[in-house]
Amino acid sequence: MKIYTKTGDKGTTSLIGGTRVPKYALRIESYGTTDELNSYIGLIRDQEIDEAYKKQLIEIQDRIFTIGSTLAADPVKSKMKLPDLLEADVTFLEQKIDEMNEQLPMMRSFILPGGHTTVSFCHLARVVCRRAERLVTHLQEEEEVAGIVLQYLNRLSDYLFVLSRKLAQDLGAEEQPWKARV
Repeated sequence: MKIYTKTGDKGTTSLIGGTRVPKYALRIESYGTTDELNSYIGLIRDQEIDEAYKKQLIEIQDRIFTIGSTLAADPVKSKMKLPDLLEADVTFLEQKIDEMNEQLPMMRSFILPGGHTTVSFCHLARVVCRRAERLVTHLQEEEEVAGIVLQYLNRLSDYLFVLSRKLAQDLGAEEQPWKARV
């Protein structure tokens, strides 16, 4: 497989299905942001964390590639069989969130991101996930996007927040509550 095709040299790219669109198109921004998210999740996975979390993150990265392929396809012209995102994938995130939450102290205020590099990486992934969700929401208003994509991204940002808290606990990092100056 050749890495460069030279077909994008004039600022357009091809969707699955052959439609050419500008590289700034909302669909491209959407799947480009999920790709960015996937890279941040890889950064979390590269940290010294429990193997169980690494396995969860690999599963999540696979689902993000599924989302990316869905977003990269022309919803009208693509005839390619693409991987499916399932309700079970959302349930997986919810179960992991619940498992981690059972081990965490109750939140009494917002928490400032930080405390440990690994925790900060989780927060970076969380905010990129939220950006992806906003872009896909906008895309869904203009073009066909399966509702489960938004549901998964929404739940994934929750998962990443809870993971940040759980890793802070595991790493002995102190959570810094936000104290509003009023």
